[in-house]
Amino acid sequence: MSINKPNEIAANLQIGPTDQGMVRLYIEAPQFQLPLDFDPDEAMEIAEELVAAANKAREILPKD
Repeated sequence: MSINKPNEIAANLQIGPTDQGMVRLYIEAPQFQLPLDFDPDEAMEIAEELVAAANKAREILPKD
C-alpha cells in the first residue's frame, strides 16, 4: 500500500506518553492493534514531518 492508494480501513489513533518515558502512537482497528513507541526526539521529528505534510496538503487543496 502506498500513501496515495485509498482504502476503506477505519482506525482509531491515540497518542500519549508511556510510563517508560516514550511517546506512544497506538493504532487500533477491528483487524489489529499496533503500539508504536518513540523516544521524545524521534517523536518531535515525527511531529515536524506531520506539520510539513499538512502544510503541503493545504497547498494541494483547491482554493475557494
